[in-house]
Amino acid sequence: MKILLTNDDGVHSPGLAALIKKVSEVAEVVVVAPDREQSAVSHALTLHHPLRAARIGANVFSVEGTPTDCVNLGIHSLLSYSPDLVISGVNRGANIADDVTYSGTVAAALEATLMGIPAIAVSLVTRSAGEHFEAAAACAAKLAVTVHQKGLPRDTYLNVNVPDLPAESLLPPLITCQGKRSYEGTIVDKVDPRGRNYYWIGTTDLSFEDIPGTDYHAVSRGHVSISPLHIDLTNHASIEMLKSWELP
Repeated sequence: MKILLTNDDGVHSPGLAALIKKVSEVAEVVVVAPDREQSAVSHALTLHHPLRAARIGANVFSVEGTPTDCVNLGIHSLLSYSPDLVISGVNRGANIADDVTYSGTVAAALEATLMGIPAIAVSLVTRSAGEHFEAAAACAAKLAVTVHQKGLPRDTYLNVNVPDLPAESLLPPLITCQGKRSYEGTIVDKVDPRGRNYYWIGTTDLSFEDIPGTDYHAVSRGHVSISPLHIDLTNHASIEMLKSWELP
């Protein structure tokens, strides 16, 4: 099995180091990751200037770009083969509920899926620096073997969130759906010393709806959450209702 690893925390992040260590036990690994943190860049693709990549280790490439750039560059240029699987992570911080739409980690897995390659995004649920990246990486390595053996449904990738706990304290994985986040009070509006207004997004504590069956419900109780995400954003259930409209 040949696996491409990437992330959005940067090529030197502890989460990626843990992932390299654990996944290398089950597969041949190559790393193509951003040269700096690219959190919350979502599915951004660099179009207005050239990308540069540097080999900084054995099968490790550092790219001046986004996670989506890394997957593109790795598959279409840097690798001499098409990987069997792409794993993005281990991200520092949860990627649950509506936050998956902002996540560069999740977007890298989405990009691989668009290219027809099975993909997993994995995150450590922590609000601090994070302690148990190796436990999350071990979960990803085990899941990689299962995905390689069984395959994934068409146009589907997995979003995995692992509580920041020792491996022996983690509760069994649950298959979950994407949860819902509360967006109240996430922007700080203040005035700087020169009297100019400034705004800071995402600086307050986030809250999530505690709905059974969701990713948040699982990880908040110590379970590993595995959510199957789909590249088709169409709300198929609404199509017939919208067809009944008298459109101008």
